[in-house]
Amino acid sequence: MSDPRITSSIFTRGAVDLSALRGTPAPTRPTTPAQSGPPTGLPGAPAGGGGVAVIDVTEATFQSEVLERSLSTPVVVDFWAEWCEPCKQLSPVLERLAAEGDGAWVLAKVDVDANPRIAQMFRVQGIPMVYAVVGGQPIDAFSGVVPEAQLRQWISAVLKAGGVAVAEPEDPRLDEADDALMSGDLDAAERAYRKILAESPADAAAEAGLAQVGLARRVAGADPRAALTAAEGAPDDVEAQLLAADIEVLSGLAEQAYKRLVGLVRRTAGDDREKVRQHLVGLFAIAGPEDPAVASARRALASALF
Repeated sequence: MSDPRITSSIFTRGAVDLSALRGTPAPTRPTTPAQSGPPTGLPGAPAGGGGVAVIDVTEATFQSEVLERSLSTPVVVDFWAEWCEPCKQLSPVLERLAAEGDGAWVLAKVDVDANPRIAQMFRVQGIPMVYAVVGGQPIDAFSGVVPEAQLRQWISAVLKAGGVAVAEPEDPRLDEADDALMSGDLDAAERAYRKILAESPADAAAEAGLAQVGLARRVAGADPRAALTAAEGAPDDVEAQLLAADIEVLSGLAEQAYKRLVGLVRRTAGDDREKVRQHLVGLFAIAGPEDPAVASARRALASALF
């Protein structure tokens, strides 16, 4: 679940032994009440969710406020200390996002000086350190201060892991890029999508947009009917087949395009084969990895390659 731009996962499920912290009673008081209105931008926050947003946690309250609460609501544990300057940068952002979440997730703050045993159980070697706890177990973590945009993505992944429906927020950067694409300003669209990817390298929407820019450039000035006819008469002409596949995608016949290129992969070798493979993968990016036709075509491609 980790975003590789934040950190790689530093533990596996169950590697953190929390047994010594179980069995201690008593709830704690919330330090920051949840907002009463709808969420203001954090992905996955249900409207009117209500409930606590930020809590101070001690060893005495860890079981009830973190382990038990995480059985129904994802809990993000923020390890901090008063003397930690980076903590003073990260914690306010986490608190604000928790308030925006309106009960979709809870931020549990642990002062490592006052609660050294909790920090020891979580193998905290430096702060700030942030863990996600779902279903009574830590599932992911990161250390240090990260940009808010990446932090939102990480929390979104935590919510999904906790079974919370996540609504992707509108991104004005994507709106600008999409508008340029729709207006036919391909240069502006490409710049906008590449800027997004420079800031968020795994942004699937920007990847799809950039792939659409490439598609639009490749079919510019082509006669669709003539291109398809030419491809039908020259099944082993790589360029003719690639153009025909592009036109099929634009015509809503993506599955047909995928089959065309998978078949071409089977019939080619060397540089031609790699060119067709890369072209097909680029077409996959337009639909996205969750498209059933893409999943099926990827399996067919793997079979053709190996």
